[in-house]
Amino acid sequence: MTGNEDFASLFGEFEKKQAAQGKKEPQTGDKVTGTVVSIESDSIFIDLGSKTEGVVEREELTDDEGKLSVKVGDTIEIVVSGKDERSGTLLLGSQHARRMHGIEGLREAFEDQHPVEGHITGTTNGGLEVEMSNVRAFCPASQIDINYVEDLETFVGERLAFRITKFEGGRHPNLVVSRRALLEEEQQAKATLTRAHLEVGAVMQGKVSSLKEFGAFVDLGGMEGMIHISELAFGRVEHPQDVLSVGQQVEVSVLKIEQTDNPRHPERIALSIRALEKDPWRDVLTDYPVGTQVQGTVSRVQPFGAFVELAPGVDGLVHISELGAGRRISHPQEVVKVGDQVLARVLSVDTEKHRIGLSLDQKSEGEAGTRPEAKIADYTKQNQSFGTLGDLLKESMKKQQ
Repeated sequence: MTGNEDFASLFGEFEKKQAAQGKKEPQTGDKVTGTVVSIESDSIFIDLGSKTEGVVEREELTDDEGKLSVKVGDTIEIVVSGKDERSGTLLLGSQHARRMHGIEGLREAFEDQHPVEGHITGTTNGGLEVEMSNVRAFCPASQIDINYVEDLETFVGERLAFRITKFEGGRHPNLVVSRRALLEEEQQAKATLTRAHLEVGAVMQGKVSSLKEFGAFVDLGGMEGMIHISELAFGRVEHPQDVLSVGQQVEVSVLKIEQTDNPRHPERIALSIRALEKDPWRDVLTDYPVGTQVQGTVSRVQPFGAFVELAPGVDGLVHISELGAGRRISHPQEVVKVGDQVLARVLSVDTEKHRIGLSLDQKSEGEAGTRPEAKIADYTKQNQSFGTLGDLLKESMKKQQ
């Protein structure tokens, strides 16, 4: 090789290197050609030459039947949709364009703490899968609602607002979201407005949020109060569900407000529905004066007597000594049972202690209290032609006197 040939060869290599160094990196929108070098579960990597690598979503190169249209070693032509600044990898295909646009929007929402709508696609271990802007996110079970949720499946398919609480990663970020954070903020805002009107004696509107054996909880707007079962009505209530239902709108009076050490529930609020109703005992002396005959329903039976409901919230007591119409009985159940309609006479009225003393009317006792065994005894007595020898002797002695 001559000196001139050596120089020409070196100059040619230099020009190639200069051309390679001067080659610009493909820009967004450019069409590029590359070789498939790796196929992963959700991405396909493309060698574009000049030490440049691109990645395309696997879905982009999958047909309608779910079959992949390329294999390692194939050459493909595709459009640049962006660049992952952290890794320097070019993003290829329309799927990446939509995805990266969505990711940037989610990143901004995370940084600014703006709510983002998400579609709950299913349940997973410990929570729910949420899709937002073509990106998967995870919502822990404790963050889907303020209250405990027993069945997460009830949320699947819903579109709800979330706050992004964790954003990590680049092309495939790790997202954790919370709906509870938004609900608590909304609750706090409502509570501020409610506190402005909250005071003992205030009449407020609310919605029944839950029912327990001992009473009902009512949402007053960002804060809850409780109606004890004794404050649901003047009449006897066996269970709150007998008079209320969850979601029902109610009007209540504030009985008491106590401060607590719980930051989530700083107040304990006692409510009443009964306080807004007319006290049935107000007119008892007029409605049930001593000596009058009244009609009622046996509501309870105790060893010492039977309670008779005269009106909702007004019960009278027929003492066991006033039940037998002159004869001795061992238990009120020998004469009456719960649900019996009876006639009674008012013996006494105490409006302060809310007590009314009654005596069972003889006619009522005969109708409501007669049991089958009593009827048989009466029938036998009425149809006996002769008594015992002792009875005959007693009767004879009476006549001689």
